[in-house]
Amino acid sequence: MFQGYTQETVDFMWGIRFNNERGWFLEHKQQYQTQLLEPTRALGEQVYEGVQAMLPREPLMLKTSRIYRDARRLFGRGPYKDHLWFCVRTGDKDWTGRPTFYFEIAPEYYSYGMGFWQAPAELMEAFRRDLQAHPTKFEKLVRGFEKQDIFTLNGDSYARSKGEISDRLRPWFQKKSITLSHELPLDEKIFHPELAEEILGNFKMLVPFYKYFAGLCASVIHGQQRDEI
Repeated sequence: MFQGYTQETVDFMWGIRFNNERGWFLEHKQQYQTQLLEPTRALGEQVYEGVQAMLPREPLMLKTSRIYRDARRLFGRGPYKDHLWFCVRTGDKDWTGRPTFYFEIAPEYYSYGMGFWQAPAELMEAFRRDLQAHPTKFEKLVRGFEKQDIFTLNGDSYARSKGEISDRLRPWFQKKSITLSHELPLDEKIFHPELAEEILGNFKMLVPFYKYFAGLCASVIHGQQRDEI
């Protein structure tokens, strides 16, 4: 069970940002493992179990990031990341474009939400066609989303109009990818076990969006009708 991060967690993340080299990391590796990696894994396990309970028919899996950067893609950066994340998604080999719940912690912030990243162009085109053909279905989700103040709609948008759509749906219609995110500066919440339940409580708001995008992906990528999740 997640017991909370500590001030040592924060100190390590700032430390590796400004001392991003092997010697410093090896000196502080124990701090990394006990104060950042282990609590992130514990939080991930608890969130994964909670999300799986919300979506019992989904074959979900938990993935936690590595602190080590790909040596082939450093581009002048140090070999270590100053943040960690985990995600809960389906275990399909081709998972891009799948709706994904996530959490990330960095030196100055933490964030969580649901992303619909790297969606193939054909999938986003199908999304726009569905909004035009059946606007009421998605408008119901958007109306509920507009009543909450936790998550915001993010993601790159097309500058040119992609077609005719209602004003309510246009911000979604124009997206290249979609992220529903909640980002906060590091605060006292990260030091307490209750963070896990708060994340899960807020994720409940996103489950209808998960079901919508999972169904869309199943019908477009896999050519099948999705049973109710």
